[in-house]
Amino acid sequence: MNRHVVVIGGGPAGTAAAEAALRHGASVTLIDSNEALGGQYNRRIPAAYGVRRPLAMGHGYAAAARRARLLAGHPRCEYLPRAAVYHLEPHPEGGCPTVRLLIGLEGDRRTHRAVRGDALIIATGAYDRVCPFPGWDLPGVYTGGAAQTLAKTQRLLIGRSVLVSGTGPFLLPVAHSLADGGARVRAVLEANPARAILRHWVARPWELRHSAGKAAELIQYAGSGLRHRIPVRTSTAVVAVAGDGRVEEATLARLDEHWAPVPSSHTTIPVDAVAVSHGFTPQHELAVAAGARLTADGFVSVDRDQRTSADMVWAAGELTGIGGAQVAAVEGVVAGIAAAGGDPSAERGLRTRHRTARRFIARLAAAHPIGTEVVAWSRPETVICRCENTTREELTTAWAGAAGESYRATKLATRAGLGPCQGRICGTAVAALRAAQSAGTGDAASDSQCHYGTADLAPTGLAAATPARRPLAAVVRLRELAELDTEGQS
Repeated sequence: MNRHVVVIGGGPAGTAAAEAALRHGASVTLIDSNEALGGQYNRRIPAAYGVRRPLAMGHGYAAAARRARLLAGHPRCEYLPRAAVYHLEPHPEGGCPTVRLLIGLEGDRRTHRAVRGDALIIATGAYDRVCPFPGWDLPGVYTGGAAQTLAKTQRLLIGRSVLVSGTGPFLLPVAHSLADGGARVRAVLEANPARAILRHWVARPWELRHSAGKAAELIQYAGSGLRHRIPVRTSTAVVAVAGDGRVEEATLARLDEHWAPVPSSHTTIPVDAVAVSHGFTPQHELAVAAGARLTADGFVSVDRDQRTSADMVWAAGELTGIGGAQVAAVEGVVAGIAAAGGDPSAERGLRTRHRTARRFIARLAAAHPIGTEVVAWSRPETVICRCENTTREELTTAWAGAAGESYRATKLATRAGLGPCQGRICGTAVAALRAAQSAGTGDAASDSQCHYGTADLAPTGLAAATPARRPLAAVVRLRELAELDTEGQS
């Protein structure tokens, strides 16, 4: 009997998984929160805008468009766009959980749906991580992903004079999108030292021989930087911004290998926007709800077939490790074949590409870690939880008093993590600060809490109850919950 595979996520990993599952005889329900397939990597201006060249920014649009057409028109594929998965309901006898979702635009009247398949693939991706610094809550400070999305989908620039700061190769396509749109990118600032980055990338080059596509992209972005005269500075970061109601200037500093600002190295330059990305945090709420085990650095743990520890649940893409669109697509193919009941080893060259992809993820994490001294950037008055305006001083005061070690106690004492984002943005920063205070330094966090991803699901301490453990994984109105008893479900 052919399996029914449910795929959550319409990015490179999810669409590759859906296509692979269909190719191996499964029927597929593909659930995506966006209005069009492609994810962050292949975002584009909506067709309704009538733009002549809507696919000008980025890579892989032709292949993504082909895959989207195949999935949308395949007789065994049900494609559900604008669908928010808010809950996974465990199967009473084990097996694939039931996926509960709402279809439609948030704020409009949405339709309830419940989908139960024979296998579930979670490909929900990741989002930018930003380590707090003075002024990061001012208008004009954007995550790299937000800056790129505005440029790709709306042709909107976050500013005319912009700095791009953080760590990782993602800084380069962000700068490329902004510069091609007409912004003056003053510099790309990579916080890690060049010698450490090169050491990790040049070692055992034969292991990355199947990553030629990544090298080609890097060359193109480097060419764009030369064409637009964008300097790239390593061991440097934006450590503060200031302005009257919005960003007007940014303070740069040289950093040591642990990201501690070097004394007397601070420079202030006028800018009207800053794009920041200190790596990524996996969007793993649904995987946690399914019962999947996580790695020490907070990513979903998978085997060689991308299967998680949860029964009949697979995971692929950035929530299993940050590697980019090509890596995510390879993982998606492996997951799709396995979830459909096939053998990924039977597909020629797939195991080799998969091993290369996992090595690329490890190289990226090693070359671009978050320095242990990053918590020293914030000051007592620096806002850590932007939703609830909770400052660093309020957090440290609560911990010194009766807040205790648990994440729940911290939320109740300070409201950090109780806002609309439910701790997705501030959770890692709160955990890093708590680790620093527990160590007795106040200025340094443990390596386990300041990784390229997130360790906010460690088994003990502050992370025992975390932002990822929540009954609802998406915004749901009380009216919509009340309608569950009256709406028809399939």
